[in-house]
Amino acid sequence: MRRTEVIAISVDPGLKKRMLQLAKLEHRTLSELIRECFRRYNTKRELQELALKGIKQSKKLGIKEKDIENIIDELRK
Repeated sequence: MRRTEVIAISVDPGLKKRMLQLAKLEHRTLSELIRECFRRYNTKRELQELALKGIKQSKKLGIKEKDIENIIDELRK
């Protein structure tokens, strides 16, 4: 049984040409290149969401930016 699914995307011809060039340059398939792009994009989004949660929590707890280093130092002891 196939563990992947095929999806279709639309890109302009110039972008497709560049994608194919990069895939060839990196000795990857186009699918591998696109999967890697999505993984990086998704990681970036997750980090942004985590940072936003941290900001909200620090505001809730009354922690200021200047307090961060002291808090980290205390946790490391």
